Amino acid sequence: MTQWFKLFCAMAVAVGLAGCIAAPIEMTEQTETRLKAQAPVRFLLTFDDGPSASSFFNPTETVLDSLKDNPLQPGIKAVFFVQTRAPRAGNSEIGRRVMRREYDEGHILGFHTATHWHTNHRLLDPDELETSLTNGSADIAAITGAPPTLLRPPFWNYDKRTFAAYQQHHMQVLLTDLSANDGKIWGFNASPRRRANMLRQLSEVRERIALGELPTVDGVIPVVVTFHDLNRYTARHTREYLQILLDSAAATGVRLAEKPFYDDRATLEKAALARTVRESSKPVNLPGIWNWIWDHDAH
Repeated sequence: MTQWFKLFCAMAVAVGLAGCIAAPIEMTEQTETRLKAQAPVRFLLTFDDGPSASSFFNPTETVLDSLKDNPLQPGIKAVFFVQTRAPRAGNSEIGRRVMRREYDEGHILGFHTATHWHTNHRLLDPDELETSLTNGSADIAAITGAPPTLLRPPFWNYDKRTFAAYQQHHMQVLLTDLSANDGKIWGFNASPRRRANMLRQLSEVRERIALGELPTVDGVIPVVVTFHDLNRYTARHTREYLQILLDSAAATGVRLAEKPFYDDRATLEKAALARTVRESSKPVNLPGIWNWIWDHDAH
């Protein structure tokens, strides 16, 4: 896995810097007809790798400010997949305070890691993984009063062994439909051609929606979007990203719900659980190059 990830990093930087993003899939009459039979879409926002422990321009708090106060839909709620034992994240006084703020403002705390570093769970031996899951669950429960139900493994990567461990802790894996490609890759901290990226990815998701592959929950189809709240660029441009999502929907013919984002924690959790992976052997459907990576790194 390590070699594959290094290869991906190199390719992601090269592709991002070159701006080589395919054009959106053209909508056919058949797709347009099929879409009319489907429910409208609501974006389910998720953020990975936080919380930030920075005392200067804390990017996670900047994201929270933007979700709370923006011109499109104030009070947006999101799922934050947190690193509870990383010293530059949740294992700090600032990080714990930020996680408490996330929960107090109606967001969901999901599990990401409880290791010192951002570590692929498949690289942990069974005892290390068990310790990470136990500690992370306890860390989140100390804030929310209950263990987490949602989990996103680092790099979206898991296998039968790690998936079984998640189930033993009553955690369900939530992957993603869209990615801002804003993860920090070898110090490169930005999101090249963010509009073109979202347009292409959403046109691909639109095809799946037209085929009825995504579930309807409470009258809307939840489409999962992934950002990274440690990314200062993302933090500074969160409101712009929200607008890009709406613009991309209009440009690709995706019909949005009256409220295009979730603004209630219980409704958000219900939608997220409906999008989780039920079986470890189920093929993944990730955006962009990630599918190619995992096809060569079978679960």
